[in-house]
Amino acid sequence: MPHILIQSSGAQFEAEAHETILDAALRCHHTLPYGCRSGACGACLGRLVSGSVHYEDRDSVQALGRIDEAAGEVLLCQAIADTDIEIAVDEVEQVEEIEVKKLPCRVVKLERLSHDVMLLGIKLPEKDRLLFLAGQYLDFILRDGRRRSFSMANAPHDDEILELHIRHLADGYFTEHVFNKMKEKDLLRIEAPLGTFFLREDSEAPMVMVAGGTGFAPLKAIIEHSLHVDFKRPIHLYWGVRSKRDLYLHDLAQSWADAHEHIRYTPVLSDPQAEDEWSGRTGFVHEAVLADYDDLSQHAVYSCGPPIMVSAARDSFTHQRHLKTEHFYADSFDISGS
Repeated sequence: MPHILIQSSGAQFEAEAHETILDAALRCHHTLPYGCRSGACGACLGRLVSGSVHYEDRDSVQALGRIDEAAGEVLLCQAIADTDIEIAVDEVEQVEEIEVKKLPCRVVKLERLSHDVMLLGIKLPEKDRLLFLAGQYLDFILRDGRRRSFSMANAPHDDEILELHIRHLADGYFTEHVFNKMKEKDLLRIEAPLGTFFLREDSEAPMVMVAGGTGFAPLKAIIEHSLHVDFKRPIHLYWGVRSKRDLYLHDLAQSWADAHEHIRYTPVLSDPQAEDEWSGRTGFVHEAVLADYDDLSQHAVYSCGPPIMVSAARDSFTHQRHLKTEHFYADSFDISGS
């Protein structure tokens, strides 16, 4: 079995045959950064110091085209060690003691937030409590074994009902069911909490948050958690959507900025409609950040949304605005089959 060494911590573990580096690390209780676990988001990026790896199905790993393999960059959720290897990646300490559970749950709320976004509220059995960090996600485990991932939009202190924001996708296997067949009291099964997208409370860096569509959900959780614990780091939330009707919780986001001096909110429309009568920012959301910030070297960025948006934000902020790569925290949605 290949032997894996993490350069920064000195942690060592072994990978089984055909096991990805990330899966081996998690099995051995070493939490490395990750998001989608499907090779779409790039959150699991590390650097290969020595040894060799391969990808079982390179064509299906979307983020490979956005990394520098010649410089040793690897996607840990998809890479499989061919030999003993050494990798450079920071372990995530805050989630190490949080237990990932498979639990039944019951649908207790279905609320249309917009023309294509549903708030799905689920409740766990009374005897079970889910310990999680604001920004993490859960997997619905469907009857045929397929999984669908959604960020939890509620902060941990407000955990009586777990809140998900689900966008309707035409012919989506799960979302069609949510919008057209699901009813209150339906039973579901989840695995949670998952992911390493959460607020780094040990930092004092001002935060720029960049949401695309329902990528607003985990940022909502992070902001509400920061308010609950009286965290005063400056927050500038950018929310990019197509048209005004897609800002499904615009009033809530605006209320944070109105009530708290350290929070700013900038909605950005990429395709405003005539009926929107929109006088605010337009274009791609990451370009609004570039226009407002000449230097991000002292900031932390939290970005959640479609992979193309997250990738554009990461590349432009690090290359053009001097953001430190290790201060870019991201979660992106792989919506294929949803």
